[in-house]
Amino acid sequence: MAVRIIGGRHRGRELVSPSGTHTRPTADRARQALFDTLMHAPFAGRARVQDARVLDAFAGTGALGLEALSRGAAQASFIDADPAAVAAIQENAKRLRELHRVRVYAADVLAPPRAPNACALVFLDPPYEEDLAAPALRALDAAGWIAPGALIVLESARDRDLDLPDGFTVLDQRRHGRALMTILEKERA
Repeated sequence: MAVRIIGGRHRGRELVSPSGTHTRPTADRARQALFDTLMHAPFAGRARVQDARVLDAFAGTGALGLEALSRGAAQASFIDADPAAVAAIQENAKRLRELHRVRVYAADVLAPPRAPNACALVFLDPPYEEDLAAPALRALDAAGWIAPGALIVLESARDRDLDLPDGFTVLDQRRHGRALMTILEKERA
């Protein structure tokens, strides 16, 4: 399945995907619907994406973070433990000539490095078959990755119950195929 940037200045550019079955890129149609929501929903809006610091955790191809850069985000960080995914993200950033705005961390999202800056927009796409959403949110928050008031987009299997930690409010949920996109906001201090 070809993965492409679907909007912004890199629209139509194809991304490389790591080989194997560890990576499950967010489908183009679901990504389009997600970014339409982020750009136009009353709780979001263009200002939440443009000039934002973005984190793409369990990043895979990096499609979500790179899509945000294409649409005007200032900087994107990517965390993935799979060496093939890390290589794919670096190659994709290079192909898009975005290396100067990208940081890639080869790390476990459940034990992330300390954040250089908190992010206002966070994409979290853990493996569907594992219940990693709550532990990942806690770990990223404790490491300083999630800014107060940040929007968090959590992709999960639509047939699994979400167990979210305190301090995060669900703003919206949308189903796309077998995926459930949940948009959360981190409580402000």
